Amino acid sequence: MGTTFSLVGVLLASLAASYYPHLDAAADREAFRGWFTFLAEAQFYRPPGDLPREINDCAGLIRFAYRETLRAHDGAWAGEIGLATAPPFPSIRQFQYPHWPWGTNLFSTGGGSLRAFADAERLRRYNTHLVARRIEAARPGDLLFYRQLGQNMPFHAMIYVGPSHFEPGRQVYLVYHTGPEGKQKGEIRRPTVAELLAHPQPRWRPLQGNSNFLGVYRWNILRDSD
Repeated sequence: MGTTFSLVGVLLASLAASYYPHLDAAADREAFRGWFTFLAEAQFYRPPGDLPREINDCAGLIRFAYRETLRAHDGAWAGEIGLATAPPFPSIRQFQYPHWPWGTNLFSTGGGSLRAFADAERLRRYNTHLVARRIEAARPGDLLFYRQLGQNMPFHAMIYVGPSHFEPGRQVYLVYHTGPEGKQKGEIRRPTVAELLAHPQPRWRPLQGNSNFLGVYRWNILRDSD
């Protein structure tokens, strides 16, 4: 009996991964981009000790913003995540987490599996697709991935925000969590694209000739917008 249930679970997970939806409506895709970048950038303004516990590396910030983007956005939700202000974006209409067929499982992890957790490499490999190796191709909500082989956690990701949701001006921003740095817990940073292109360590510059820069990736849920 246990083996039967195990096989059924594998089959259901495989079917779930195969039919994981795209956002069909352009309005939903734009709402996704707006909420995802807003929620990620909002964490930059929170005191480090006030961050949600799961935001302890780059993937944690991405998972948090992705999951909360797919929720129904009302006053109770805003209070639950400590959001002091909310943008005028509508919630996504096609479906809302966790009231959908996959429950709390949001991320593909390979082999037909969906899980609530995915590290940076699995986010890149199974949940996004390459758009270009030029940062000029990035749109708000896209991810920049790096592979730094000299680090304990070699895969790293940044969120392309575009113009700030919180400050006026024409600057274009990214936001990311540094991850643990020795005995330090790391922090959220929000450089401009211009600052990143002039990073003092060339391995972090999002340039086509930088072998550490893997490129600009777009969420599979937004594939219809390619």
